[in-house]
Amino acid sequence: MARPRSSGYDDQRDLILGHAAALFAQQGYVATSMNQVAAACGVSKAALYHYVRDKNELLALVAEGHVQRLAQVVAEVLAEPLEPDARLRALITRFVQEYASARNEHRVLTEDVDLLDPERRERVLDVQRGVVAAFADAVCEVRPALRETALHKPMTMLLFGMINWMFTWFRPGEPLTHEQVAPMVADLFLGGLGAVCAPETSSNTAPTKARAPRRSTKETTT
Repeated sequence: MARPRSSGYDDQRDLILGHAAALFAQQGYVATSMNQVAAACGVSKAALYHYVRDKNELLALVAEGHVQRLAQVVAEVLAEPLEPDARLRALITRFVQEYASARNEHRVLTEDVDLLDPERRERVLDVQRGVVAAFADAVCEVRPALRETALHKPMTMLLFGMINWMFTWFRPGEPLTHEQVAPMVADLFLGGLGAVCAPETSSNTAPTKARAPRRSTKETTT
C-alpha cells in the first residue's frame, strides 16, 4: 500500500521544484546532482525521492509546470472580451510578465527540454504547440491575410523570438522593468520601430546593455 501524502506534500514539492529550477538554470541540468537539489531544499536525498522518482522526472515537472502556466495565461486572455489588437497585446504583455516571475523555469524550458526522455518531452512540446497555435490565431485575427499566405506561423515565431530569449540579456531594473518592457514588445511587433515609446520613468536613464548568454542555448518553440 502506498504511503499516504502529508497535508504539506504539495507545498514541499513546489519548494523542491523551485530550488531545482534555480540550480538547473544556474549551472545546467547535466551538472546538477540530486545531492545538490536535496541540500538546497534542506532535506535528505532519501526524502527527495519521496517526491520524485529521478532527476529526469524533476526536470519534467519543472518544464511541464511552466508550460501549463503559460497555457493557463492563454486561456485567461482568450476568455476576455477583447478586440483582436487588444487580445494580441494582452497575450504579449501577460507572457512577458509571467517570465518575470518564472525566469529560472523559462531558462530550463528553453535550454534543457531536449534532455527529457521522449515521452516526457512530447508532453511538454504538445502543450507548447497549443500555445503557439493560440498566438498564431491571435496574429491572424489582427492580420487575416497572413493565414492565406501561410505567414502567420513565421510571424508568430518571430514574436516568440523577441520574448523567449530576453533572459539572455535583460536584467530587470537596468533600467527597465518587465512591466515597462512588455508594452514595448507589443508596440514593436504591432506597429514597428516607430511605434515604440520609452517609458517616462526611464527617459533620463541610459539603456540597458546586452549581456552574453551564460551558456549555449537551444532553439525551442515557446
